[in-house]
This record gives sequence, structure tokens and C-alpha cells, in this order.
Amino acid sequence: MSVELTVNGDEVVEGKTHVGYLHRGFEKLMERRTFIQVFPIVCRVCVPEPDFNEYCYAAAVEELAGIETPEKAKWIRALILEMGRFNSYMMSIGGIGGALGNGIVGQWLTYVRDLMLDRFEELTGARIYHMFILPGGVRAGLPEGFEGRMEEVLATAERYLDDTEKLLFTNAVFKKRTKGVGYIDPALFESYGVTGPNARAGGVAKDVRKDSPYLVYDQLDFDVPVEHDSDIWARATVRYRDLRVTIDLLRQILAKMPKTGEVMTSLPNVLHWKIPRGETYIKGESSRGEYGYYLVTDGSGYPRRVNVRGPSYTHAMALLEHLIPGTNIADVAALMVSLHTYPPEIER
Repeated sequence: MSVELTVNGDEVVEGKTHVGYLHRGFEKLMERRTFIQVFPIVCRVCVPEPDFNEYCYAAAVEELAGIETPEKAKWIRALILEMGRFNSYMMSIGGIGGALGNGIVGQWLTYVRDLMLDRFEELTGARIYHMFILPGGVRAGLPEGFEGRMEEVLATAERYLDDTEKLLFTNAVFKKRTKGVGYIDPALFESYGVTGPNARAGGVAKDVRKDSPYLVYDQLDFDVPVEHDSDIWARATVRYRDLRVTIDLLRQILAKMPKTGEVMTSLPNVLHWKIPRGETYIKGESSRGEYGYYLVTDGSGYPRRVNVRGPSYTHAMALLEHLIPGTNIADVAALMVSLHTYPPEIER
């Protein structure tokens, strides 16, 4: 993705987004794969948070096929999703710091993210593309001693976040560069499809995990962070606060997860698996906002249609072009990072 700027001195007059550099026709490719063969494509829709795509697609298949997920598998899925949210927020907050000349924050949080990738590798066998969530449950249970190793990562993360708060969020220069910059009028949220932290930074207390609980979120105790200034500062602050919530959720999930139980339901022969005709839409709360999968089946062994509703498309296309005019050219990078978008998700 690139942004073409028209400037008058230091002021941006117009900004046009250009995409197409990563387009591989994900949605069309899914129509030519069996329901299980789709997973290597699904997880590539969003690199930093691939598990959310796996969950939404798997849940859509389960609903149309009438598959019930074991209770323990639901807890492990929630664990995986919060681990992905943790990593995504680390990249976002570190990116905002880097865009405003505070690169050490990005280095700190990249290190912490790498520690969480170690836990992903231990649990799923892969660091980035996991293909761990499948229709019927998950591929495996937790390794022995996983809880203790996860706690070490979370404790390390909290230490680095304490330092990040001191270096970034109490920094007078950071405040000056972000407060009042990149303002989004909350009246535009609905028309531009703004969701997630970008909306919560403008006073909209909406989170799918709270409003329409899925998996085990109705059994977890957490608050939804909200700010009201709707600028870069507010968006960064909401993500920082939500990252703290994510750390607490990871601890709750590990503490409440059943110690025994099945993690995968028996499935028919996946090479000849046909799902009855139907359609469904499954949504959830990713680190960037509301994420959804629309799945249509026609009774064959292949999806008839898969459509991905990702927040990056609405946030990075029309909304960004609306916000850029009048911005100082030095603030464009921070504005883009504060929207927290990923091009592969746009070019699906």
C-alpha cells in the first residue's frame, strides 16, 4: 500500500491511497479449495493476527455443518485469540513510537512480541501462520508447564510496558505531537465503518466480546477502555490500556480453563466432506476492530462464497483519505500507524 500526497509547503492538501501490491485473490482462491484446504489461505489474510481469521472461518463452517465445539477447545481458542491481540498491540504501540522518533519503544515491544511468538511456536508448532484452530476445535491441548512459561512472558511484558508508559505516554514531546492531531469526528464513525479501538478512542464503548459474547468471553471479567478525544493520543492510549486488559485476560483464561476434556470433535472424511446449503456471518473483536466472515455453501465440498469483513479496508481507504488533508507532512506516518491497518487484509 502506498499513499500519494499533494502538498503545499509542509501542509498536505490531498492524499490518495493506492493498493494492489499484495493482491492474490484470497477470497476467490477459497472457492477452489475444500473446507479444510482453505486454512493456509485464511491465516494469510492478516499476518500479525492470523488466528482471528482462523476462528471466524472455522466458526462459520461449524455453524453450517452443525458441529459442536468442545468446552476446553473454546478456552484454548480464546487463549490463542488474546495471544494474537497481544502481539498486534505490541506492533501498533511500538509503531506509533517509531513514527514519532522514539524507536527504542518499538525495539522493546518487538522483543516482548518475540517472546510471545516463542509461546505460539511451543503451542502450535509455528511462529506466524499457525493453522491451529480448525472446525471442531483445536489441533492440540496445552503443553505441560505452558502456564508457567506464559506467566514469565506476561511479567516481562508488564515491566517493559511500565517503561513504555514513562518514556512515551508521559513524554511532553509525544503529547505535543499526538494531542489534537489526526482527529476523527465521531459523527463519521457509522458512515465510514469505524470500529474497535479507533471508535473507542472517540467515546464509543463498543466491543463485540462484550456486546455479543462468543467463545468464553461471557465467563471473563474485563472492562472496555474508552477515551474521548478521538486523536492520535487517544487511539494510542486506548490500545495501551487494552493491552493491559489483554494481559489480565490471558491470566484469567489460563486460571479458569478446564484441566481435562476433549479439544477436537470427530469430523467426517475431510476429503469428501460436503456441507448443506446455507449462509452465515460470524463476527468478533480483533485488535483493529470488528472482524467478520460471510460464508455461503451450496451442498458441495467447496465454499460457494467467502467474504471477509476486515476493519483495515474501511480504516485505511476512505477514512485515511478523508483525514489526511490539512495534516502536517511530518504527522502523516503517525496518523497512518494510529489507525492500525494491515494491507494484506485490504487486498484479500
